[in-house]
Amino acid sequence: MRLEAAARMDLFRKLWKARKLIVVVFIPLSLLPLPLIHPTSEACCAYVLMVTAVYWVSEAVPLGAAALVPAFLYPLFGVLKSSEVAAEYCKDTTLLLMGVICLAASIEKWNLHKRIALRMVMIAGAKPGMLVLGFMCCTVFLSMWLSNTSTTAMVMPIAEAVLQQLICTGLADSHNDSETVEATEDDSDTPGSVTAGRENLDKNQLEMLYRNDSNDCTKQELSTLSEVQSGQANGLGLKQFIRHTNGHLPQVAIEIPNVKRVRARRDSQYPTKRDHMICKCLSLSITYAATIGGLITITGTSTNLIFAEQFNNRYPDAKVINFGTWFIFSFPIAIIMLVLTWLWLHFLFLGCNFRETCSLSKKRKTRREMLSEKRIHEEYAKLGPISYPEVVTGVFFILMTVLWFTREPGFVPGWTSLFEKKGYRTDATVSVLLGFLLFLIPARRPFSSSSSNYRKTDDDSDDDPLAPMINWKDFQRLMPWEIVILVGGGYALAAGCKVSGLSVWIGRQLEPMSGLPPWAVTLLACLLVSAVTEFASNPATLTVFLPILSALSETLYINPLHTLIPSTMCVSFGVMLPVGNPPNAIVFSYGHVKISDMVKAGFGVNLIGVAVVMLAITTWGVPLFNLTEFPAWAVARNVTGSL
Repeated sequence: MRLEAAARMDLFRKLWKARKLIVVVFIPLSLLPLPLIHPTSEACCAYVLMVTAVYWVSEAVPLGAAALVPAFLYPLFGVLKSSEVAAEYCKDTTLLLMGVICLAASIEKWNLHKRIALRMVMIAGAKPGMLVLGFMCCTVFLSMWLSNTSTTAMVMPIAEAVLQQLICTGLADSHNDSETVEATEDDSDTPGSVTAGRENLDKNQLEMLYRNDSNDCTKQELSTLSEVQSGQANGLGLKQFIRHTNGHLPQVAIEIPNVKRVRARRDSQYPTKRDHMICKCLSLSITYAATIGGLITITGTSTNLIFAEQFNNRYPDAKVINFGTWFIFSFPIAIIMLVLTWLWLHFLFLGCNFRETCSLSKKRKTRREMLSEKRIHEEYAKLGPISYPEVVTGVFFILMTVLWFTREPGFVPGWTSLFEKKGYRTDATVSVLLGFLLFLIPARRPFSSSSSNYRKTDDDSDDDPLAPMINWKDFQRLMPWEIVILVGGGYALAAGCKVSGLSVWIGRQLEPMSGLPPWAVTLLACLLVSAVTEFASNPATLTVFLPILSALSETLYINPLHTLIPSTMCVSFGVMLPVGNPPNAIVFSYGHVKISDMVKAGFGVNLIGVAVVMLAITTWGVPLFNLTEFPAWAVARNVTGSL
């Protein structure tokens, strides 16, 4: 019996290891009867859609590879020609993303992001509540223009430096307290043991070692060295080593004297429970702020780009979604979410004493808070004066934003009205033009032999005074090609659904929901995508749901924007698990939070996000997008689809 049970367990282990291969082979074969029994365009397209969706959700193959499935299955089943499918994989948003990545590469290369983050934290101060709010504000601002993952990866090392300063100072305080505790306890012992204990405690040392890793990211290594040998009762010295593996942090070795109260303090990486709560609060606040910031701009996250391109592709006559209208709608959402998320995290981890944790008065600052502020100022001082490349990057950053806003603001004629031919210029035109110029403009000040305002990087050459702001390696390092292919796969699926008539068929099956009011349909859609995106990737979830929700809106004669925009925003709220999105995984890897902490805090943030998005779409979103009427561009699409 035991041998049979062992053989069964071994078989289960092998099957579990091969689960992805099983999914890759079993799903297409199990669904194959659908196009064979019903050889219609709708059935064939549904087969391709289901296979691709299962691959995306299960991640049995990489997301980019799964996005290539329509490229060969559509031509094989006669849904679309190969040339037509290929045209879907490179759209206007691809060029928009490439231009933004050029600017992001320049920001990263010349440390402008670090200067912005440290300056904002210096303004906020070192009080726990204000420190968290300061980091959230700078993360939101950076995430508007950079990817959520890049922003989190940039800000977390800075936050970790501040947290390790807090921990170091707390350990020093606890060390001072432990001297008093041991001296008090040893008063009842022999005079010889009292003297020995004091001499040993005098040997305690606490050192903070800050080193830069190979990626030039500031990551702190806390090494607590205690050369204390305990007790003379048995004549043997007792040494205890505690090692914490903390993501980007190295292991920490601590030797602890044989004193019960001291051991209780030193057994944890954190001097007090409050210090641990501050670490949790600050870590989680960064990933949530990155998500919030990504909502603000159309380029802030890949899901926004997927929505914009699929919407413009499905409704070409709708000239309502651009950088300006999206910003006007989403910016108030981000501000409200930022404040409510900060209050929720503060209540959850720091309590309700806002006067103590948020006071800006210098009289209320503790020694640890002053040392933390000193550490932040030291990090900022290391950057030196602002350099010429930073100025150029900042100018390009502002110029790109202004040109995006003023292209077609809606309430006044934009700069595109200066051209005779209309509709030729988009946001991608601006981003690609400015990104291209970054490959040409020298990183050194022209007509100046001085290099005082120039900071060398690893790729620089002393023999090339005309080296550009960025090179192709800088661009290639940040360019998310997998997302580009994934977005293209979504466009291909949407095109197939449109040509085959599958989207119309899906819409007809959803007609029983016609009795629901628009806000109820939108709320159900938001809750559904928020739940699914906790376990599947955000881009894959949105790509699957957008055609379905578009068909649903057309069938129920609801303005498609009423369901598509909230669903696009809510798909970013996968914040309850480390697998929900990459920023969650980055923060989790630092070791300050457990999964239970993420679930508890993320559930509240999820509810806040859905509530605020629903508030926006039913208030200021109504006049902005004219949501009370079923628009003419949707009527035209509906009539064309029915034919």
